[in-house]
Amino acid sequence: MIRRATLIRLAVLLLLSAGIGWLLAHRNLLAQESIGPAVLALGYWAPIGFILVYAAATALFFSGAILSLVGGALFGPVWGTAWNLTGATLGATIAFLLARTVAGDWVARRVGGRLRRLVNGVTAEGWRFVALMRLVPLVPFNLLNYALGLTGISLPAYIVTSAICMLPGAIAYTWLGYAGRSAATGDTRGLRYGLLGLGVLAMIAFLPRLFRRFRAQEPKWIESDELQRRISAGDTITLLDVRQPDEFTAPPGHLPRAINVPLAELAGRIPELAEHKRSVVVVCKTDRRSARAATEMLAAGLMDVAVLRGGTDGWHQRGLALEMGNSVGGA
Repeated sequence: MIRRATLIRLAVLLLLSAGIGWLLAHRNLLAQESIGPAVLALGYWAPIGFILVYAAATALFFSGAILSLVGGALFGPVWGTAWNLTGATLGATIAFLLARTVAGDWVARRVGGRLRRLVNGVTAEGWRFVALMRLVPLVPFNLLNYALGLTGISLPAYIVTSAICMLPGAIAYTWLGYAGRSAATGDTRGLRYGLLGLGVLAMIAFLPRLFRRFRAQEPKWIESDELQRRISAGDTITLLDVRQPDEFTAPPGHLPRAINVPLAELAGRIPELAEHKRSVVVVCKTDRRSARAATEMLAAGLMDVAVLRGGTDGWHQRGLALEMGNSVGGA
């Protein structure tokens, strides 16, 4: 029998798909000439109505840029920015929760390429990577909302980071929308907001170049089976376990021939590791500390560095050998 949770997920996915199809067939309803009178007719409730429309449209993959222009035209540069940012954050949160609770397992098994690198980046850097992806438009906004739901970042960190880092874009599009309305009514005072908005968008457009070096320093990942194959083939690899010594020696053990350099001591040992000019695979209990260690090593100039996905827990779950022993600190 199909489990109840599976039926709920299928139902939500069908509703989401139907909503996307309906929105695509009625895109004209979200045009400024259609949504403006409808929202303003709500009177004092107009901001709430606009926020709800913005949130629903975001979850259904409608362009947030268009809605932000509408928000600027309807509510002005200040309140328009506030309502646009609130709607975008609410919609991004809905998409995040849908991916995490409804389609997360199914998508996670099939995600690959750029999205896999995104998941790896969030694992290594947490909210900092989310901030980077929000500020630098490397992944489409609506798709990014769902993709981040597949990562391990906490909901509060996701919401706060997203809201802060979406603010520049919200300001830019809101001011452009306000400038457009002002120009249409012959009020040239609003044009300065349009120029400021264009300036913010130009700054955002150049951010990918500024972060190109950062992207090139993302740590590589290696699976347990692949690492075991390389070890068995006699590849020269330094296995670097960055746990504390008591963790390193505690059951179920550590990888054979691994050396123990706690994360807090890593900075002082990087020159020693660089002298050996070997491939380095960084290990911890899961892969969080090892991902941070790999990022630190890459920033220091070591190039051939990888992280063991799942750490010793994943290695042990695969039935691969671990060994017990005293802490080893030599490189």
